[in-house]
Amino acid sequence: MQQEVKYSDWIGSQESREDNITESSVQAILNVLDDVTTMLKKGDRLPPLWHWFFFLPRAPMTQIGADGHPERGGFLPPVTLPRRMFAGARMKFHDNLIIGQPATRDGEVIAVQEKRGGTGTLVFVTVRYRILQNGRLCVEEEQDIVYREPGGPVAAPTPLDGVPHTTAGAWVQKVTPTPVLLFRFSAITFNSHRIHYDRPYAMQEENYPGLVVHGPLVATFLMDLVRRNTNRTVVGYVFRGRYPLFDTQPFHLVGQLSGDSVTLEAQGPDGTLCMTATAELKH
Repeated sequence: MQQEVKYSDWIGSQESREDNITESSVQAILNVLDDVTTMLKKGDRLPPLWHWFFFLPRAPMTQIGADGHPERGGFLPPVTLPRRMFAGARMKFHDNLIIGQPATRDGEVIAVQEKRGGTGTLVFVTVRYRILQNGRLCVEEEQDIVYREPGGPVAAPTPLDGVPHTTAGAWVQKVTPTPVLLFRFSAITFNSHRIHYDRPYAMQEENYPGLVVHGPLVATFLMDLVRRNTNRTVVGYVFRGRYPLFDTQPFHLVGQLSGDSVTLEAQGPDGTLCMTATAELKH
């Protein structure tokens, strides 16, 4: 008889990855963000959140599942629920990562919880990462990954007219999530999940109305809104995904600076609050 897998046995699971913060990868990030004015070179500091483009899992083709993700197991628990979502994260930026130098990321699974919700069974996995460079702790991050059962069809949003209602002084940016943008972000993050580039799979197998915009892409756009509008140093960032965005319509980013923090949100074409975030600035 096959022994039942206890996901909680993965609490304490660890991994360590080393990578070089290469100038070529930084230039690729700028191109994906359509930033043709910023010049970053070897020896410069890496913008906050861009550590996501390094330390990537590179599974061989023989270890890729039907959904395009690497097969479950290894560092993370082998959760069998089909839908996986990067639901949110909390991070602190202690010191600058320097472009052109190697760094190490140490990861540990710190929590695994199984719950019953309105959509069925959910499994929450929390992972803590610490990134060090030249013996310095540069970034601490906790990521929340959610696995859930397959759901029913997701309706395409009905777009509203005009721009979001905002208060005076808010930063607002319109984003058009084209298939090319989603493909390029998948490529730069080595993310082969088919919901982001395979339209028939996304619509027929996972019941979405179109290609799904990566949660990390939305979180990166929100952080980039901060980078483009203030020169102050970001020391903390928290985000939470609330509802998916699709390539069927543009969406809006909104940021509001107040004191030492920026309140951020991504609003869907119908006004739905799809992601919320807060960036803490150095006093």
